[in-house]
Amino acid sequence: MSTALFQIEEPVAQRPSRASGGAGIGIDLGTTHSLVALASHGAAPRTLADAEGRKLLPSVVSYANDLPTVGYEARAQQVSNPAQIISSVKRFMGRPAQEIDFVHPYKVASPRASGSGVIRFEVGRGREVTPIEVSAEILRVLKRQAEQELDRPIAGAVITVPAYFDDAQRQATKDAGRIAGLEVYRLLAEPTAAALAYGLDRGGEGIFAVYDLGGGTFDISILRLRAGVFQVLATGGDSALGGDDFDRALAAHLLVRAGVAHPTAFQHEEARMLARAAKETLSTSPSTSVTLTLSPLTDYEVSRSMLEHEIESIARRTLDPCRRALKDAGIRAAELDGVVLVGGSTRTPLIRRLVESTFRHEPLTDIDPDEVVALGAAIQADILSGSQRPGVTLLDVVPLSLGIETMGGIVETIISRNSPIPISARQVFTNYSEQQTGMVVHVVQGERELVKDCRSLARMELKGIPRLPPSMARVEVSFQLDADALLTVTARELMTGTKQSVEVKPTYGLTEDEVDALVMDSLDHAEDDFAARNLAEARVELDRVVLAVRSSLSEAGDDPELLTPDERASIETALIEADDAMARTATPTEDIIATSAPVGREANASFPQIQTNLQRIRERLEAVSEPFARRRMEQALRAGMSGKSVTEIEGSLDEGATLDERRGSHQPRLPSQ
Repeated sequence: MSTALFQIEEPVAQRPSRASGGAGIGIDLGTTHSLVALASHGAAPRTLADAEGRKLLPSVVSYANDLPTVGYEARAQQVSNPAQIISSVKRFMGRPAQEIDFVHPYKVASPRASGSGVIRFEVGRGREVTPIEVSAEILRVLKRQAEQELDRPIAGAVITVPAYFDDAQRQATKDAGRIAGLEVYRLLAEPTAAALAYGLDRGGEGIFAVYDLGGGTFDISILRLRAGVFQVLATGGDSALGGDDFDRALAAHLLVRAGVAHPTAFQHEEARMLARAAKETLSTSPSTSVTLTLSPLTDYEVSRSMLEHEIESIARRTLDPCRRALKDAGIRAAELDGVVLVGGSTRTPLIRRLVESTFRHEPLTDIDPDEVVALGAAIQADILSGSQRPGVTLLDVVPLSLGIETMGGIVETIISRNSPIPISARQVFTNYSEQQTGMVVHVVQGERELVKDCRSLARMELKGIPRLPPSMARVEVSFQLDADALLTVTARELMTGTKQSVEVKPTYGLTEDEVDALVMDSLDHAEDDFAARNLAEARVELDRVVLAVRSSLSEAGDDPELLTPDERASIETALIEADDAMARTATPTEDIIATSAPVGREANASFPQIQTNLQRIRERLEAVSEPFARRRMEQALRAGMSGKSVTEIEGSLDEGATLDERRGSHQPRLPSQ
């Protein structure tokens, strides 16, 4: 049976104009880390780094302070404040609370009376956030990072999702992008993105398996690459399986060894974070040691074989979907031309051995598995931004079957899994009895035969059916699946022409009004948020200087060579002024907004004034303490050079220069013109 090929291409009228100055980016929104990449105007794709030269952004958001913080700073707070620091949020996207089957430290709010099944985390101060909003915070940071490097606005993005994400999870991801201020050109399956990056980089052709194991999701896709066409033949996986499960298994082992039968949230979070670090170390080392500060476990040696014993049963859960995908594609492992590894969890040696034994091929690791998905997304974003990149066609498939409920709670499949997308399909149904003047169309997703075993997506009612004997009415139900695998359902009674349509909005997502409200709230408060962020940064910087000066004063004591009584008095006066300023701006930012000005947007008018005042006080403190700091540094240099030869000192200077060069090499580079 031949498979029709569909060329996925954006209508020209919908493509952003290059003249607008915008650029399209590719985003890998990952469970553990996220990153952004660019491939502008046909150039080779590259991942973008932050100001510290780091390409991977931890997918962690902290709500411990007035303003959310994202990334490394948020991750550093996880053990001390686990309930307000949200990580692995991808595992919650588009899922109801009853489907979350792993331990987490978050407090989930009771379902709302509206009937929405979306999870809401209680993060303090009476505030609730959804996984969609948490993901939007991560996307905002990546968008801002790209705009800062490019010094121009971002027109839109291609965001990758696991191939096995269902409709609810895909819609949740698209909503997060919209809330973050991004036009989402396309949701691209992660294995397809990886194949796109590999195909263009290698110029290869053939049939490839893409094994994608990230922090919280697993996908396997079989793709054919031929003459620039990337066709997905079959896909499978588990959207609730990943490296996080390895971490939890090892963390449980550590807590058992520590004799902790009922760990607190703090103990569990510490064990999980240290387990993740140990797992990463064991990818390249045979053993490592772990010390739990909140549990009685010190210098406990963890070997690679011990880790593999704890995680092997989890790792083997990825193999059955691999075998099914090969069967669905109609090929044997021996017919593959290669196996591509994607996702940070594929660095685990056990995973690489299992993949090689299952597919009978040594896996390809030419491209960093952490970066390959973002690179492929960047290529697709470049195409959809209007770039002429010849010879690229993506042919994706629907990951799960779509159908409707018929009498008896039976599923009638309309679109089968692994059908190429975009696709439309229709089927005619009839009435059950003469009294039936309406029909309920219940849309479901899954591979089971009974509705109760599948995921409910939407319901709509078609009224106005004429009274006809049983089996005489004719109702045509059409399913239309777009390139993002998002569904529109239409039901039409053929005799009267009565018609009803619904764009499927999954039960476990935000309503259109909620998304619109969040988008407008973000736009309305953009200036407030920017001003509040600058103020918070000014407070942090002043606090840093105060802490450093106080520490230096304490260490100097009464040494007259370093500090005269008059200088100490001047510095102490400046410190008192700084303390007073810090105390006056310690009020939460929302209270400052309410009290700084009489009404509305004028409320943040004093923010720049407060920020300027904090900067002025910091500069004054730095100026008055500068002579003392200089003398202290000179004293330290004299002590450091005492007893050393000129050659030794020159060697130290050379080493320092080399260190500076190494640091410089990690600074971000300006894009070429």
